[in-house]
Amino acid sequence: MMDKGEHSIIQGIAPPYLKKGDKVAITCPAKKLPNPMADAINLLQSWGLEVVLGETLNLSFHQFAGDDEQRAEDLQRLIDDDSIKAIIAARGGYGTIRMIDKVDFSSITQNPKWVVGFSDITMLHTHLYNNFNLQTIHGQMPVNIPDASAKSLESLRKALFGEEISYEFNSHALNRSGEAEGILIGGNLSLLAAVSGSVSDLNYNNKVLFIEDVGEYLYAIDRMIRTLDRAGKLKNLAGLIVGGFTAIKDNEIPFGQTVEQIVMDVVKKYDYPVCFDFPAGHIPDNRSIILGRKVSLAVHSHQVILNYL
Repeated sequence: MMDKGEHSIIQGIAPPYLKKGDKVAITCPAKKLPNPMADAINLLQSWGLEVVLGETLNLSFHQFAGDDEQRAEDLQRLIDDDSIKAIIAARGGYGTIRMIDKVDFSSITQNPKWVVGFSDITMLHTHLYNNFNLQTIHGQMPVNIPDASAKSLESLRKALFGEEISYEFNSHALNRSGEAEGILIGGNLSLLAAVSGSVSDLNYNNKVLFIEDVGEYLYAIDRMIRTLDRAGKLKNLAGLIVGGFTAIKDNEIPFGQTVEQIVMDVVKKYDYPVCFDFPAGHIPDNRSIILGRKVSLAVHSHQVILNYL
C-alpha cells in the first residue's frame, strides 16, 4: 500500500486490458439483485469473455446481497483469484461502506484487475486509487444493461479492451470555458461526501473532478457541494465535470436553485473550466470513464471535449 498522498499527482496503474477468453466476474457488494443477470452474461460472452458469477448474486439479507461478511468474502475471493481479470459490480444501491473494511485489497497490487461500476461503487473507486494507485472504470453495471444505450455499452467494451475513448458534446449555457489537464477522479457525490476524511478519501488538488447523483433533494446537493468546498477540496481543482443529476427532488417550499446554479454558486470564486450534462451517471447513456487516468478537458462556448492522455 502506498503512503496516503504519495501518488496525489501520479497517474494510476492501468490493469492489463482484456482479451478474448479472459475471465470476468460479477459480484454484488451492496444491494441485492431484482432480476437474474442473463442480459449481462450474454453481452459479456458476446465480447468473447468467460463470465464467473459471484455467490452474492443469489444471496439476500434484508435489502443487501447477503450480509456484510458474505459480500466481503465474495469480493475477497475474486480479488485473490489471479485468473479473474475484471470484477464488475452487478449494481449499486447501498452497502459497500458496510463491508469495504473487511476486505484485504493488498493482492491487487501484485495482480491488478479492472473494477467496474458506479453509484455506490464510487467507494471502491476512491479506495483503490487512494490506497493502491489503481485505475478503475466508472461505467454501466449488469442491472442497468436492459435499459442502457448501445453507445454506453460500447464505451465499456472499449475501456475494458484498451481501445481509445474520447467524448465531444454540446456546451451547456452555464458552462465555464477553459482548458485543463489532470487525473480524472470522482463519481457519485453522496459517496464522495461519505468517504470524506476516511482512508478512502481522495486528494483533489490539480485533479479533474467528475460528479453525478440520483434521487437527492436540491438542498442536500447544495449541502454536499458546500461540504466538499469547506474541506478545501474544490479550491485547487484543475477542472470540474458535472454528469447526470437525475430524479432530483425539491421540498414543498422550493429551494430556489437548479443543480447547475448550486454548483456555479459555490465554484464561482475559482477559475477552472466547468461543464454540465456530461453523459455519465444514472442515465441510459452512461458512458464509461476511466478514473485515475490523466485527461485533457476543453470547455468551449459551443463544445466540450474530453480526451485521455
